[in-house]
Amino acid sequence: MNDFEEAALRLTAMVRRTTACLAALGAIMATAPVSAQTAFTLPAPPFELPMLPSPSGNWTVMVGIGGEYKPEFVGSNNGKFLPIPIFSIRRAGSIDQFRGPRDSASIALLDIGNFRAGPAFKYVASRKSSKYAELTGLGDVKAAYELGGFVEYYPVDWLRLRSELRQGMGGHTGTVADVSADVIVPLIQRLTISAGPRFTWKSTNATAPYFGVDAVQALASGLPTYNAKGGAHSVGFGSQISYRINPQWEVHAYVEYEKLLGDAADSPLVKLRGSSNQTTVGLGASYSFDFRIR
Repeated sequence: MNDFEEAALRLTAMVRRTTACLAALGAIMATAPVSAQTAFTLPAPPFELPMLPSPSGNWTVMVGIGGEYKPEFVGSNNGKFLPIPIFSIRRAGSIDQFRGPRDSASIALLDIGNFRAGPAFKYVASRKSSKYAELTGLGDVKAAYELGGFVEYYPVDWLRLRSELRQGMGGHTGTVADVSADVIVPLIQRLTISAGPRFTWKSTNATAPYFGVDAVQALASGLPTYNAKGGAHSVGFGSQISYRINPQWEVHAYVEYEKLLGDAADSPLVKLRGSSNQTTVGLGASYSFDFRIR
């Protein structure tokens, strides 16, 4: 059995386990009593931002938790399981929320018809060289906090286009841009499948800490020196299946594939000790509720 066949069998097994967990979670939640959405009122903010609509009115919050089996670090050919949070806010009564697995935590301050925009945030975990033999001698990369914004548009009801632009702080100080498209197809009542392409661009400051190898690191790790620069970072494809148990609860499972490009793919860390093919399998559950700002 070659490496590709082994990886395919491993992925198939993970998808089966994910689907089984999703079905079990849905069955448990379906038997729970359904209560009305929690509603509460917050006082009006002391000031309003210019050029933006007033925050007064009803809002819908989506919160949840999920788990992902993903590469141990970007470029690794081994996997690990990690918990992940789910969070978003939108105007109540707007188009039913669709959330892709790659979406950052976001707040839709501007929500007009089929268009949304607002701030976005993503946390990037630290990379500890002592945890993985492949990273020996490369040093640690601290956790990064990416702050920015998103725009989202539905040209038709079944197609979502989304773009995010974020600036890193901490482990990297570069710029990251994500672009995605998702075709959303209801299979049966409450059950929806979605799929579409993904693309990521990263600046040099967002690429070098993870894929570059300086002279000191080369001597300690045995890898050749490498000056990683920014550019097209990855291209990929993702698919998700979700089931809405009731207006508040939703469960979902997904598979995301990412192909590293450019200097990330050409890094000796990836070429000699890892893989440019990155696959993530995940599942999660989310709960939505309303609140009001005076």
